[in-house]
Amino acid sequence: MSDIQSLIQDLVAANRILAAEGLCDAYGHISVRNPDNPETYFLSRSRSPELVTEDDILEFNLDNSPVNPTEVPIYIERPIHGAVFEARPDVMSVIHNHCYEVLPFAITGTPMRPAIHNAKRLGETAPVWDIRDKFGDTDLLVTTNDQGHDLAATLGGEKCAIMRGHGCTVTGANIPDAVQTAIAMKNNAQAIVRALPLGDIIYLTPGEVNAASPGMATLRGHDRAWEYLLRRAGMSD
Repeated sequence: MSDIQSLIQDLVAANRILAAEGLCDAYGHISVRNPDNPETYFLSRSRSPELVTEDDILEFNLDNSPVNPTEVPIYIERPIHGAVFEARPDVMSVIHNHCYEVLPFAITGTPMRPAIHNAKRLGETAPVWDIRDKFGDTDLLVTTNDQGHDLAATLGGEKCAIMRGHGCTVTGANIPDAVQTAIAMKNNAQAIVRALPLGDIIYLTPGEVNAASPGMATLRGHDRAWEYLLRRAGMSD
């Protein structure tokens, strides 16, 4: 099996996981940079993540045009992916979703800050991108490269960004990293919203967010979580 074929299998699995974990319903998508050509990335044709197969995966340039012309429907919010890959050479995978648990942070002024230990991977505060600031009244979808570049500028060097009135964009050093960060974002949001009626939230301190964890230099714990997520999504025996 080639490295690219294995990568595409992981991308298909990631789509299924995002659906199984409630991060994506009929909408949302995940991409991965082509390790053999950093100027292109792989993304499914326009399809619900739960249904994505290897045959659905297409290759795109960083300007979000298909490498090979196609007549199949493709996601209109491809500019999210190409713009982030162009701005962030360190990013190998990008997720866009409308996770219901995260949406309260997309429609209020409440910041997304890590409050639970596995949310430290989000960074101290997720920046908020408001498409209206530069582009006025729109349908809030990121459909142009200019919009994608503006979102990527707000994301900066962070792991994720909230998209006002829309959802979020999440990045990763690889596919499992992006998926687990998106899940941590969901769990953190859920914990905060559930805890608010009980009193003030005690967020992680900057020191706690940036504290090194034993074993983080390896992917052993990462692999354990990925194996678990594959099983939950019905992608392994």
